[in-house]
Amino acid sequence: MATGEGAELARRARAGDGAAWEEIVATYSRRIYNLAYRFTGRVEAAEDLTQEVFVRLYRSLDQYDPRQGDLQNWLMRLARNLIIDDYRRRERTPQETHAEDIEAHAYHLRAAEASPQTEVERHELSAQVQAAINRLPPDLRVCVILRDIEELSYQEIVDLLKIPEGTVKSRINRGRIELARILRRMRVIGVDAL
Repeated sequence: MATGEGAELARRARAGDGAAWEEIVATYSRRIYNLAYRFTGRVEAAEDLTQEVFVRLYRSLDQYDPRQGDLQNWLMRLARNLIIDDYRRRERTPQETHAEDIEAHAYHLRAAEASPQTEVERHELSAQVQAAINRLPPDLRVCVILRDIEELSYQEIVDLLKIPEGTVKSRINRGRIELARILRRMRVIGVDAL
């Protein structure tokens, strides 16, 4: 969505246009849900966080300034901050949780012509990768998710986590190495694949 389109949508939503608000939610909900799921590993928690992001967004739409960047960047920055804050709260008070199946969630898009076998394989691989990500130490997990899944720049991660760039790069590197080690132990990837 172009900056002008996002600014117009935000303006209309601030003015009470329900259709504009619904378009914002429809456009960004899957991406925000996926980010929340990667951090929580649980469908219910990801849904709650997604809803909380949109409640916060709705309340702060008047703070959006198109001159500072497009709506998507502003919204994703808001979402990341909220999700990371939630993640840090949960790390301080850990709870026993089991990763749920992201495939069953409504935000997931299925390939139009995927065979049942392909769907089963994709489902199994997705579950294995998420399980491996969940095994990473929290500091490495956050950096790997932000860099490799959310595709943030190093500087964006530095700004978000308030840690030095060298630390970010080190954690990403260590996280990738550990993730590969975990996936090898789980026999998801072969030794020769690295």
